[in-house]
Amino acid sequence: MELYKLTIHELKEKLKRGEISAKELTLEFIKRIERVDKDIHSFITLTKDESLKQAENADNKIKAGKDLPLLGIPLAIKDLICIKGVRTTCGSKILSNYVPPYDATVIKKMREGGAIFLGKLNMDEFAMGSSTETSHFGVTRNPWNLDVIPGGSSGGSAASVSADECAGSLGSDTGGSIRQPASMCGITGLKPTYGRVSRFGLVAFASSLDQIGPMTKDVTDTAILMNVISGRDTLDSTSADVPVPDFTKSLLNNVKGLKIGIPKEYFVEGMDGDVEKSVRDAVELFKKLGAEIKEVSLPHTDYAVSAYYVIAPAEASSNLARYDGVKYGYRTDNSKNLLSMYKKTREEGFGAEVKRRIMLGTYTLSSGYYDAYYLKAQKVRTLIKKDFDDAFKNCDILITPTAPTPAFKIGEKFDNPIQMYLSDIFTISVNLAGVPAISIPCGFSKDGLPIGLQIIGRHFDEETIIRAAYTFERNTDYHQKKPKIRK
Repeated sequence: MELYKLTIHELKEKLKRGEISAKELTLEFIKRIERVDKDIHSFITLTKDESLKQAENADNKIKAGKDLPLLGIPLAIKDLICIKGVRTTCGSKILSNYVPPYDATVIKKMREGGAIFLGKLNMDEFAMGSSTETSHFGVTRNPWNLDVIPGGSSGGSAASVSADECAGSLGSDTGGSIRQPASMCGITGLKPTYGRVSRFGLVAFASSLDQIGPMTKDVTDTAILMNVISGRDTLDSTSADVPVPDFTKSLLNNVKGLKIGIPKEYFVEGMDGDVEKSVRDAVELFKKLGAEIKEVSLPHTDYAVSAYYVIAPAEASSNLARYDGVKYGYRTDNSKNLLSMYKKTREEGFGAEVKRRIMLGTYTLSSGYYDAYYLKAQKVRTLIKKDFDDAFKNCDILITPTAPTPAFKIGEKFDNPIQMYLSDIFTISVNLAGVPAISIPCGFSKDGLPIGLQIIGRHFDEETIIRAAYTFERNTDYHQKKPKIRK
């Protein structure tokens, strides 16, 4: 049996019944990674020895009768979430030798839940990108077609799950970085409500937008991971003090009477025909299953990308000021004095996209431009949030495409930042408003590439989007399709 193809909940049952050991399972995944990752390049760092030690520890706990939610399950982590003693690079030269002395809160919770960590996953540098092409460590390829992107910035997280290199992964989402790669790699990816999951130990890109979330093979696994990573954290002042429900109780095959809003602004000219057809077919299925469908309007959608690309770079320019070659990370060998050390370290350590966003952000925050750009963008953000609040007065969830196109060719948009930024046109508003959203597989393009359906919910109502996603999954088989990976 190919154990690496199974879901977290299927593997959990096998481990519990003693049909397999955690060590045997971990070795299966390590062999799988060694076999296929040379083509895909999902991993930056593979923690082989450490994961086998964790597996032995898990086996001892299983023998002792312990039952933890992730006991013995091999997972992988996006390389901007700190794991104590494991290199954490953010896909950047400037942090290529950084080893954190502490665990992120989500890692601490997953350790307590019994998880095994296989390693750290490739990503766009500092999460700035939609294609995983800006990583200092090279491009990640999509398991469905090695010539196309896996999406980004959590491209390594999505590709590793799609290629069965781990049972599940964690990504982070600032403007679509969990949902867009989940869509392009044919997996499930959930961006929780801002504040639902602690950001302590997540290396910051844009602090008011970033959120950690699960990337999995199905909706059940997403609910299991959400149960583990959610909750208030005193180490993160932005984490919300709200009760954490048991998300697995929302795994109900029932949408009767559910009010679903279809935002008219999300079906735009220029959208790929296969994407539109797959999403409209999904809406028809929900209707057939007893949901109530209505058209809604999110009138400020057109301004979301512009507002985001003022706010996110502004926060990035502030957050990335700490990388100056003094305390940690890369330092140039080629400097005459302190000022030239700062300049050359940043010039040599950051890639082109990160530099572009730092400069954009510094400009919009500078004296004389703050009111014209940053302040105005924050006012637009308020209007976008109000659009969602108004829509949710009449609807329980909203349904949209996750991305306007299936995965595109590697290099196709790399030199055209505006085209690249528009890849996140359907996901950015969700981050600006702070609401939760999930992407699930809903079809394939004529070229056989996955297409994702985005389900958006009210603040802290992940339960309803999980229920809708689970119902769709129970009545379709898109999530069961696997890429044929060249051996």
